[in-house]
Amino acid sequence: MDKWFRVIAAVGLVGSALVHFYLYWGSGYSDIAVVGPLFLLNGVAGVVIAVAVLFWKHWLPALLAFGFGAVTLVSYFLATTVGFFGVHDQFNSQFEYWGVVTEALCVIFGLVLLVRDLQSRRVVTVSR
Repeated sequence: MDKWFRVIAAVGLVGSALVHFYLYWGSGYSDIAVVGPLFLLNGVAGVVIAVAVLFWKHWLPALLAFGFGAVTLVSYFLATTVGFFGVHDQFNSQFEYWGVVTEALCVIFGLVLLVRDLQSRRVVTVSR
């Protein structure tokens, strides 16, 4: 079961990375002062964390997946409400929809993996 949770978390991470790469290279975000480099960093981080989630059976990649999704969603929420480093979005494009969906997957399945890891550690500790 954990295998599928890891795969879904990785799909969310790579999906978010692809959205950010597309917006960076294909929609002019590379020209935005602070947000542009953050989009590129987000894309790279999504791919790196996805690889870690799939191949490193440890709690840290799950925490990173959760944190990645949460920070990205909070940043997007700020961009759609008060603005984020001068960027104001309106939640009206396919890329914004897919970004929110993929980042929600990161949050949900990163948290599921973290909880399952903590539960398995407790079982091992109690049984000793």
